[in-house]
Amino acid sequence: MPVEVILPKVDMDMEKGKVGVWLAAPGDFVEAGAPLFEIETDKAAMEVEAPASGHLHHCAPAGTEAPIGAPVAWLYAEGEAVGDPPAALPSALSPALSPALPHEGAIAGPSGGAPGLASGLASGDGDAELGLAAPAPAPAPAPAALSGSAGASRRPAEAAVAIGADAAAHGPGAALHPGPAAAVCAGGGLRATPRARALAKAGGTTLGALAAQGMTGSGPRGRIQGQDAARALQARDAAAAAALRDAPPPPVQGDDQSPAPAAFAPPPAPAGFDAQPGPLNIMRSGAEEGTPFVLIHGLAADGHGWAPLLPYLEDRPVYRIELPCHGRSPRRRVADFAALAGMLREAFDALKLDRAHLVGHSLGGAAALALADVRARRLSQLTLIAPAGLGPQFGGEILRGILRAGEAASLAPWLRALVADPALIPDGYAAAAMAARRAPELRAAQRAMAGALFPDDAQAFDLTQALRRLEVPARILWGRADPVLPWSHALKAPGGVGLHLFDGVGHMPQLEATREIGLLLRRGLC
Repeated sequence: MPVEVILPKVDMDMEKGKVGVWLAAPGDFVEAGAPLFEIETDKAAMEVEAPASGHLHHCAPAGTEAPIGAPVAWLYAEGEAVGDPPAALPSALSPALSPALPHEGAIAGPSGGAPGLASGLASGDGDAELGLAAPAPAPAPAPAALSGSAGASRRPAEAAVAIGADAAAHGPGAALHPGPAAAVCAGGGLRATPRARALAKAGGTTLGALAAQGMTGSGPRGRIQGQDAARALQARDAAAAAALRDAPPPPVQGDDQSPAPAAFAPPPAPAGFDAQPGPLNIMRSGAEEGTPFVLIHGLAADGHGWAPLLPYLEDRPVYRIELPCHGRSPRRRVADFAALAGMLREAFDALKLDRAHLVGHSLGGAAALALADVRARRLSQLTLIAPAGLGPQFGGEILRGILRAGEAASLAPWLRALVADPALIPDGYAAAAMAARRAPELRAAQRAMAGALFPDDAQAFDLTQALRRLEVPARILWGRADPVLPWSHALKAPGGVGLHLFDGVGHMPQLEATREIGLLLRRGLC
């Protein structure tokens, strides 16, 4: 008898959820515990593991909303006959998608009134988006290399709907040719996350246009992620700026021989950086045994910033994850906080830890909180040190000063502004910090990242709800003299979260109150 794959409850107040993307194809054999599909939430996408081993069939399409506990697929044992779905698949879809769908009765099977949709349910090819535009004329069949053995019969009507918006944006006859690694649905639509589509729309273009310019998908099965769209938009804007810079100035009307006025001079090229691929850098130290610590630093720092605390943690394995554009991590485009949280989730998952003590400072604290929201079962405890994400206020002047500084002499005053006692930041400390950020490309990447996360000196992300639904033992450590993030933000924590406030301490408790922080981290170790 096949095993039901149900939509699980991942939030205390959750009554229904939405299938994000399937990480295995219909007919694939999956092992129990392997990532099977994603549930999309407002802040992140959480992977759901296979409840048993078997062949995947009868998948509800991506975008399907269903009550908690409803079946969204079935797993069949080797050799087990596959017939109709053992029970009705969810038919409740989000309001934005529902207008383009047929009546619920058409979902029952291939003999119903909507063969395209029924075929899609049977195949599980649920990544095409529905209801985004009026159906376009049916596209030509996908090449065999893309469609697979059963691809020729997969949801042609839905595929037309999925690419309708892109086709309309480019005009009649516009070709949509995805990049080499962009996943294509059987009918020609591009597999992409909602964030990627939203970024393309906000950038005044479409995923089809960006793919035609070479954008590729880095997600599961070539799915286009938000970071892929952000990189493509950056490349498009850079190309446009280069074209403007290289173009000759227009002639002055009435005097073809006179030079163009200064107003027509091409603008100087803005400082930028080339995005780099690859995983985030993780520094490893400490012992070989015991529940490890995973540390995430803040903006404009790196993994070495945890050095004062390492003596307190030396009897445990310690992993220090370096943020993108920091330390030895690649310089990656960070479109928003959700993209950053996704990168940190990938790095944490790559460690393959059963349990861990998670610690984050400042922006790293926000990343740690977002990670705890979706990986609570793999955490023993959570420590947030002056975390971002709990209110809009933000000391932007200090941040801008640090990110602008190109010399130790200009960096030192801003570093001293972070702490309550400036004597803690001698000239040698500032010189070492500047040496680690000497590369202009590194500083440009950090400025771009800060601009996306803290526009207009405000925090553009809110993790208050994630804090309130924590299911892991947690504590917040904060200096009462913090000039960057007000300690009063910690008062939003629920009663079960421990709160430790330090008088005469600024934004760097791990440096200003090292012994107290080190001893607190050791409390309750298992």
